[in-house]
Amino acid sequence: MLPAGSSTSNASATVGSRRTTSSHRLVRVSASTPSPGPHGTYGGQAVVEGVMMRGATAMAVAVRRPDGSIATRAEPLAGVFSGPLRHVPLLRGVLVLLETLALGMRSLTWSAAIAAGQVDARGETRPLSLLDWTMLLGAFACGVGAFFVGPVLATAWLDRVLPAPWMPLAIEGVLRLALLVGYIWGMGRAGDIRRVFQYHGAEHMAIYAHEDGRELNVPAVRRYPKEHPRCGTSFLLTVALVSMVVFAFAGSDPLWWRLSSRIVLIPVVAALSYEAIRFAGFHQRWPVVRWLFAGNLALQYLTTRVPDDEQIQVAIAALQRVRDAERDAST
Repeated sequence: MLPAGSSTSNASATVGSRRTTSSHRLVRVSASTPSPGPHGTYGGQAVVEGVMMRGATAMAVAVRRPDGSIATRAEPLAGVFSGPLRHVPLLRGVLVLLETLALGMRSLTWSAAIAAGQVDARGETRPLSLLDWTMLLGAFACGVGAFFVGPVLATAWLDRVLPAPWMPLAIEGVLRLALLVGYIWGMGRAGDIRRVFQYHGAEHMAIYAHEDGRELNVPAVRRYPKEHPRCGTSFLLTVALVSMVVFAFAGSDPLWWRLSSRIVLIPVVAALSYEAIRFAGFHQRWPVVRWLFAGNLALQYLTTRVPDDEQIQVAIAALQRVRDAERDAST
């Protein structure tokens, strides 16, 4: 969660419900390094009927209310989320993983309540109970176990069949990658998740427009692609690939070590994956980088959808809100 004592604010703006049906020319994005904002580059994630944006010193969430207006909420970031440790190579990858879980859960909880109209007069939501946290942490543990430990259990018997010790490890890695892609593909089949994927695309397009120095409005943002090289989906795919290399060095015998190493080495995998994604995001002008990370952008065809105008408006509201919060904090 965010540090206690963080100030929050809410604002709303009524927007029309007109949706565009006209086509727009897609901007050919330059392969040069993205231009940072006033406090560095921005990132974010899709939430329930909205978008969360994170800057260097603040984060903001914008959500479409049932009445059509947009609710926004901004909070400063402190502690490990914005301190000097955030700039230490390798360590920052682990902090980003923890941050994604903490800020993402807080944003999802608030956005779900706003979208359902379940907030009090101050726009606040009911805090998560101990049971809620237990269920969330249990679900997270099951997901980690299925992704990292499941392929080990499914391929352990191959040690007795295949002639080379690297073969079961390679099959384990391929199975882990197939689980990731299959899970993302399956989620995208659900109607509600497809809307989340549309907001995901809107988030990328708004950030692209900002990095290209464009005015943040719907026609300008719509001209940009819905895939972005620094996407969290890219992080997940890179984790699956980097884990194949890291786990190969960890060895395979005995079985208890193979199982436990998959959990113990998660911070190492996250750290290396983040550095790879960060490097690729800022060196897109290098053909070899674009070639190596082409799969990351391809995977985003599963996790993003073309947004409508209203969803782009929400992404713009989130980005403007976090920029305003950082500007206010610096004055």
